[in-house]
Amino acid sequence: MELYKVLEERRSVRKYKPEPVPGEKLEKLLEAARISPSWSNLQCWRFIVVSDRETKKKLASSMPDNNPAKRSVGETAPLVLVLCADPKESGDQDDKDYYLLDSGLAMQQLMLAAHNEGLGTCWVAWFDEEVARKACEVPDSYRIVALSPLGYPEKQPSVRPRKDIGEIVFSEKWGSPFKL
Repeated sequence: MELYKVLEERRSVRKYKPEPVPGEKLEKLLEAARISPSWSNLQCWRFIVVSDRETKKKLASSMPDNNPAKRSVGETAPLVLVLCADPKESGDQDDKDYYLLDSGLAMQQLMLAAHNEGLGTCWVAWFDEEVARKACEVPDSYRIVALSPLGYPEKQPSVRPRKDIGEIVFSEKWGSPFKL
């Protein structure tokens, strides 16, 4: 798939088919995450791939009932990815914790690769970290940054509205209209 098409068409998926994710596709996604950029190439992220039904239910129990991704994490997605990062394995500049950016870049590359392979993902950050930590036995030195269900989408969600480029890009200084 052409890169810009992948960027335009990727959506957050919350409904999945029950069919398993082939190992070779999963390996491609994890490789995409592995090669992502990071602060001083420290690669602070770690992924846990969860397929066990009981562990997925425990992860879902870390989420509030009105989280729209709860059912996909606990029931429908064949896999759940748990994105972890060690803040001490990344930079901290001007009170900016770069482990969040580093791990986010890794997950974004994985999510784009997943869409390219016909798979769906959904960035999930609304959960109780301590409950999720216990479910996957994550060491205290790591933060759980996000979860994502992973599988074949039941249907491809429609395009959501995006802000116009003029609302998010300025030329030379804040508020100055963008010009090419």
